[in-house]
Amino acid sequence: MKNIRISSYSIVLILTFYLFPVTATSSELIQPKEDPHYTDIGFFDIHVCNWPNRPLFFLSMFSTTSFDKIKKIEIQGINGELIGELNLEKYRLLYLEDKNNKKKKIEKRVFMANQEIPAGSKNGWYQTVITTTDNKQYLAKDYVVLHEMQRATGVNPAPGVEDVPLMKELTWDPIPGAKHYKVFVWDKWEEKLIIESAVLNEAKLTLPKNLLQAGGLYAWRIHARDVNENILLGDFNHGSLTEKMTFSIAE
Repeated sequence: MKNIRISSYSIVLILTFYLFPVTATSSELIQPKEDPHYTDIGFFDIHVCNWPNRPLFFLSMFSTTSFDKIKKIEIQGINGELIGELNLEKYRLLYLEDKNNKKKKIEKRVFMANQEIPAGSKNGWYQTVITTTDNKQYLAKDYVVLHEMQRATGVNPAPGVEDVPLMKELTWDPIPGAKHYKVFVWDKWEEKLIIESAVLNEAKLTLPKNLLQAGGLYAWRIHARDVNENILLGDFNHGSLTEKMTFSIAE
């Protein structure tokens, strides 16, 4: 998600912070400037996820290039109650291009945790408090609307179908409330991911030429989301994920 700077939202966001006050120690926290998801130390987002074989849960995420300065990341509910912490030993590693030196890569860590949605949770501003090694505390927020997004149906090829002709695209029925999708495809013979799509704006993935082969066995799954790069809701608010669905290609 890019650092969005939309001045027309600034007054609304400032008023919102007054309407949704933080904990009693808020005066000691370093507040975000415009987009409430961003701090000088990193980016925060929280999602309501509908994954297979489990109840709805929160997926909390904080990404940063300043990981060596962070001591603790706490996730809090709308009244400042603790939901959980992010484990600093577990992260997804990304490398960003250094704008000043294209040969150099900047390391970025994405800390994530699946967290139970506490009983009685409501819509509102959820937040994170990031404590650094010099004992400064930064606040970031994400507005959460509690809602269950449907998982994809009407998929083609259908789960478990065998000996289908080579195809040019994978399709599914549009999901109510979903505006964006990502698709993952695995080669089951080699047990490796062969494509992770870009963010798609329609319910289909056009396959690269020669990605699928005659006689191949594949699995795929669809991740749906409601928004992307939204100044209020972040990367996305609601998401769903299908199970891995297998299919084989005719010889």
